Amino acid sequence: MKTVSTWVTRIAEAIAATLLAAIFLTFLLQIFTRYFPKLVVAFDMASFWPALGNVAPLGWTLELIGILWVWVIFFSCAFIVRERDHVRFDIIYLSVSRRVRTVFSIVAATAIVAGMIYALEPTWDYIDWLKRRKTSTVRNPFDGQKIPMRTIFSVYAGFMIVVALRYLWLAIDTVRHGPPKTELEAVLEDDRDAAGGAK
Repeated sequence: MKTVSTWVTRIAEAIAATLLAAIFLTFLLQIFTRYFPKLVVAFDMASFWPALGNVAPLGWTLELIGILWVWVIFFSCAFIVRERDHVRFDIIYLSVSRRVRTVFSIVAATAIVAGMIYALEPTWDYIDWLKRRKTSTVRNPFDGQKIPMRTIFSVYAGFMIVVALRYLWLAIDTVRHGPPKTELEAVLEDDRDAAGGAK
C-alpha cells in the first residue's frame, strides 16, 4: 500500500510540476510578445528581417496562466499537500491526552467529510451551469473551440471528492491506530527513517 501511495504521489508531483512549468513558459512568452515589438521598432530590426514586424502581444497568455493556476492549486491540494503541511492552531490539541486527540481527530475528519459531501451537489450544479460560459481567448488546441468554464472548474469538484476520501481514510485510520502524529513526532520519525536508510 505504501508503494502505491508513493507512486501516486510521485505522479501527482510530476503533473503539478508540469503545470507550473507551463505557467512559467507561458509567462515568459507573454513578456516576450509584449516587449519584443518595442525592441523591433527601437532598433529598426524589421528592415533587415521583415517577419519580426509581425510579432504582437498574445492576448490568450494571461487567461491560460489563470486557468493553469486554478488547476495547479486544487490538484496539488488534493493530491500532494499532506495533512501535516497545513497551517494548524493546535495548542489545545497538543495539550490534551492521546485519547482526547483521537476524539478530536475523528470529529474533525468526519466534519470535513460531511461538509464536502453536503457541498458537493450545489457546487457541481454551479460548475455545470458554467458550461454556458466559455473562455474569452483560450481555445481547445484540438478543435479550435473556446473551452467551457465547466471544464476548467471541474477540477474543484475533483478536489472536493479527493479531500472527502482522504479525510474519510484519516478518520478510519485514527479509529484503528490512534491520532495522527504531531509535527515533532513526524519529524523525529523522518529523521529516524533517513538515518536507517543511510546505514
